[in-house]
Amino acid sequence: MTNNNNEKIKVLYVDDEGNNLTAFQASFRRDYEIYTATSVPEGMSILTQHEVHVIIADQRMPKATGVEFFKIIRKAYPDPVRILLTGFSDIDAIIDAINNGEIYRYLKKPWDELELRNCIKNAYEVYNTKRELSTKISELQKANDELNRFVYSTSHDLRSPLASIMGVLNLAKMEKSIIDPNGYMDMIETCVNRMDVFIHKIIEYYKSIRVENVNESIDFKKLLNESIELCKMQDPKVVFDVKINQAVAFKGDEFRLSVIMNNLISNAVKYQKPDEDHPTVRMNVNVYEHQAEIDIVDNGVGILNDHLKNIFNMFFRSSNNVTGLGIGLYIVKEALTRIGGHISVESEKGIGTRFMVTIPNKKAIEV
Repeated sequence: MTNNNNEKIKVLYVDDEGNNLTAFQASFRRDYEIYTATSVPEGMSILTQHEVHVIIADQRMPKATGVEFFKIIRKAYPDPVRILLTGFSDIDAIIDAINNGEIYRYLKKPWDELELRNCIKNAYEVYNTKRELSTKISELQKANDELNRFVYSTSHDLRSPLASIMGVLNLAKMEKSIIDPNGYMDMIETCVNRMDVFIHKIIEYYKSIRVENVNESIDFKKLLNESIELCKMQDPKVVFDVKINQAVAFKGDEFRLSVIMNNLISNAVKYQKPDEDHPTVRMNVNVYEHQAEIDIVDNGVGILNDHLKNIFNMFFRSSNNVTGLGIGLYIVKEALTRIGGHISVESEKGIGTRFMVTIPNKKAIEV
């Protein structure tokens, strides 16, 4: 029997009884490419020298059982599909082997030729499907890596001309060399700044999905102060009310925590009401042995209830009137997923928004 590429199914049969091997070869030699072995070491030697699609082993052999043989080869040779032959009532060993993935099927001895033929055919289809799936996964991973590298490289390359444009604009303003009664220069500056922020978000996202998790000691007071200093430049009028209760040590991924806080605090500042007399962002952090709980509450424009389920989708914007890019909360969600965290949101249009974040304490997990 062959596959679509005219490749014969390659079968290894391990049995300490030579007459069983002879009978198998006589029955199937025209259909399959057959290898036989009378012991586990001989079977392992064949596996090192030949590609095998299906492995059949007798359960009762003097030095090692068929299940023990499959346990030995499973990690080194995971692709061949394994079939167990047994003439005894080793039902507990068989059930255990099936549950742990050591065997695909088992057949009773003496085997029926038609049943064994069908079993080998089905086993080969399983082998082929696994191989095709593995190839597709590998191709998909390669394409994904290439796309990520392209996006990251392109984003970096775009920042250089943007920096040059901003430099020229700033120089023109300093020298007052351009008369701009219609405010076109300010419009250009606004557009360039928005593009620069968008590129920065792309780079931030790329790093978040590519960088390995690193567990290090986290000082939430320092972490939040740095994020606040970075974000309050968007609107110096915003008042930050921060309460931190960190009585226990906390370990986590500082880079991803910074990404999460930067985006959430930036949104809390960005979406303040233009006519709000007292724009405020309240932050409460409570650190426990197993997790940290962070609340970020603003008195900004709020989010429509119908939009809450979509705000973590990439490029979703609750209104065309907002200045956001629709990527910040998506990055937050992705970063939290990678560190095992959780986020929920409550909001009321015109009143404000509250984000509740839970982050596992890796210190507790390490212990």
